[in-house]
Amino acid sequence: MAKLRALKDKLKSVPLPVRPQLRDPRTTARIVLGVLLAANAIAAAFAFRPWADSPLKLERDLIGLRKNQITTRTDIEKLKLLVKKSDQARIEGDKFLGTYFLGRRVAASTLASELTGMAKGAGIRPKEHSFGFEPIEGSDSLAMMTITANYEGTYADLVSYVNKLDRSPRFFIMESLAAAPQQGGNGVLNIAIKVNVFVRDDSGAPLLAAKEPPASEKPSAEPEAPKPPPIAPAKVGPPVDKPIQKANVKKGAAQ
Repeated sequence: MAKLRALKDKLKSVPLPVRPQLRDPRTTARIVLGVLLAANAIAAAFAFRPWADSPLKLERDLIGLRKNQITTRTDIEKLKLLVKKSDQARIEGDKFLGTYFLGRRVAASTLASELTGMAKGAGIRPKEHSFGFEPIEGSDSLAMMTITANYEGTYADLVSYVNKLDRSPRFFIMESLAAAPQQGGNGVLNIAIKVNVFVRDDSGAPLLAAKEPPASEKPSAEPEAPKPPPIAPAKVGPPVDKPIQKANVKKGAAQ
């Protein structure tokens, strides 16, 4: 028994750790205040979002977007204006081509008639006309028509005819002009003119040289009809120029 009592006395003398008093009101209040402070900090972080852009920066971005919108609208209006001008230019170009450039199908007959009319108005006698077509590099709708024409007339009449060609709305381009006096022609010249003019290639046929045939050389409707005898090259104008020229040559030789 004495030993047991001695052991109890030793145990009583050993200091034991004291447990905290969780039921202390001050400790509980501190814990609650800490939890509330943490919750407020989290709520403030989500409310103000310090990691996001500042309101000033957002306002600057908004101003920049508005400026870009205005610039884009201005560019769109400019493009619309350019499209409108392009369409107008295309319409005006087609109208110009239709007014001043003949189609290939009617160019030969129309230009031959106009050249003959200008020649008669200037006082020179038209003779034969020949035509040729050449493609224009880089264009699939235009072709170059070459007209070679022969005339007879005086120098003053030739000057008048050249002025008429220059003022013609067909935009004739004179490539060459040659004039030689006739023997005993009393100032009459043999004139050879080569002009170029643009035409609309609306036929789709290959561009080959063509010569204006006279009415007597057109194909006959009867295949078994006898062929006519060979005749001189095609004449546009009075067919009495060649005999007169021969008479003049004989008269000069007699002198």
